[in-house]
Amino acid sequence: MAEPSEKPKVKPLVLTPKPDSGFGATELVAALLSLIWVVAVIAYVLLSPRAEGEGVLGLVMALLVVFLPLALIWVAVTTLRTVHGLRAEAARLQAAVEAMRHAYVAGQQGGAGGLKPSVEKKLDEIAAAQRQTETALARFSTRRDGALSVPSADRKAALVPSRATQTDEQPALALGTPAEDMRAPLSVTDFIRALQFPENPDDKDGFRALRLALEDRNVAKLIRSAQDVLTLLAQEGIYMDDLKPDRARPEIWRRFATGERGRAVAGLGGIRDRSSLALTASRMREDPVFRDAAHHFLRTFDKIFAEFEKSASDAELSDLSETRTARAFMLFGRVTGTFD
Repeated sequence: MAEPSEKPKVKPLVLTPKPDSGFGATELVAALLSLIWVVAVIAYVLLSPRAEGEGVLGLVMALLVVFLPLALIWVAVTTLRTVHGLRAEAARLQAAVEAMRHAYVAGQQGGAGGLKPSVEKKLDEIAAAQRQTETALARFSTRRDGALSVPSADRKAALVPSRATQTDEQPALALGTPAEDMRAPLSVTDFIRALQFPENPDDKDGFRALRLALEDRNVAKLIRSAQDVLTLLAQEGIYMDDLKPDRARPEIWRRFATGERGRAVAGLGGIRDRSSLALTASRMREDPVFRDAAHHFLRTFDKIFAEFEKSASDAELSDLSETRTARAFMLFGRVTGTFD
């Protein structure tokens, strides 16, 4: 590392009082005025007739007439000299501050040249460490979970989008295999378990399924939108565990997945709790944030469910309809008139 360059030495500034310059123009004018006044007073005394019986009062008045104007003249002179001295001192202080500032700036610029190589070296080390971390993450991006490597019916993928759909959404780049393609697909069991959300803080399987679902980009959108609406509904005292909807047959769910709406899928609107329906409808009318979150949730559920239905069995559709996310969908679908 390069040695820091020596900072320029700055001589200390010593502020010495400016020596008195003696009589200046102001003093000369004051002396001339004093002389004129004394001469005028003497001439007045000599030329004016003397009054008899003036006494002490006359003497005091004469002294005041003589010395009071002289005192005022020299008080004014002293004041002017003090003001000039203060102005000169302020100017010297300003010059000293400017000199110190320039010396400080010069010292900073002189020291920066020696520190620059050290800073650049540290930045290079940080960049190298970051590249190593990214390489390690890319190498171990797949989850080493024994349960995921067991081939069974439970490991059937929940969502298997077509290759054409993937290509339309985001063209592939020649940068190697993406991390998402290296990760094992989300199973149907984990997908349904994630839509139910963990039952309590000790529900390890629920949290595990939720973590796996959030690693899937498309399913994560549904999970987050469902979490938003469930939180908003909880603010109104509406909890999915309290709702007991009428169970719809799997074929009705399949009709909904294929795009049918209205009375053909009316069986999905199995929420009969009037209080929950009324509170939800009122919040939809009055709160635009609530309304936007509800519509976003409905669109996301519609899109993901259409993919899930392609590979799901009737039993898996029935299990999904019992989740908290599906009950929220039925509640909002009933309020928005999707099943009418």
